[in-house]
Amino acid sequence: MARWKFDQAVAWLAAILLPLLSGSAAALPASNMPRGVTEISREVYGLHMLIFWICVAIGVVVFSAMLYSIIRHRRSRGYKAAQFHESTTVEILWTIAPFVILVAMAIPATNTLIAMDDTSDPDMTIKITGYQWKWHYDYLDHKIDFFSTLSTPRSQIFNQEAKGENYLVEVDNEVVVPIDKKIVLLMTSNDVIHSWWVPELAVKRDALPGFINQVWTRIDEPGVYRGQCTELCGRDHGFMPVVVRAVEQAEFDKWVQRQKSGGQGQQVSQAGL
Repeated sequence: MARWKFDQAVAWLAAILLPLLSGSAAALPASNMPRGVTEISREVYGLHMLIFWICVAIGVVVFSAMLYSIIRHRRSRGYKAAQFHESTTVEILWTIAPFVILVAMAIPATNTLIAMDDTSDPDMTIKITGYQWKWHYDYLDHKIDFFSTLSTPRSQIFNQEAKGENYLVEVDNEVVVPIDKKIVLLMTSNDVIHSWWVPELAVKRDALPGFINQVWTRIDEPGVYRGQCTELCGRDHGFMPVVVRAVEQAEFDKWVQRQKSGGQGQQVSQAGL
């Protein structure tokens, strides 16, 4: 009977852990962080998965040993607790092993952090200012600026009609940028603390009143990438989406010309901001 229970416990443990260990990263649920569309985002994703699997391996070893000991050497089978004191060898091992693991994780993480902060030699600079509850974008190299606000209809928010595909992550004016260009983003705020976040770019930086934070990105693939404010900034914090549209250089040049010839951004700028 005892042997049957032990085998059953092992079978349950295997049923839980084997799919995790045998599955690839791509097979993980959609709740996992995205790989992104920049070199930095892919490095961040790789670090995330590396550390995740290290933690899984440690958890499997520790909990397997613990469960085996609990079940195999329980008192009902006649086992008695061992009585012993310190072991210098074991103490050295459990000190060195975590240290080596932490150093192995810290080296690639540090390299990625250094790369994320390298804002030198940009091709383009955009100043982003957080307001309650909208974003203001200022293209410093092109003399274009505009506000970007939530465009989800109030009727959807108050459940008076069906919610759209991009509910609460759609805006009236998108941030348009060229692909394959190093773009430095300068973050600040006009009132309270906000945080500009686009997961697929692996960019999340606080916008602080009176300070300028810097970050950069280089998008590899054309597309629309959505994010939002991630710092609780007041009543309508949940209504501060970010939408970035990455396009080819030629299309970006056309967009710039449209803005300079009287587009939405130019109109906002002339309104006295």
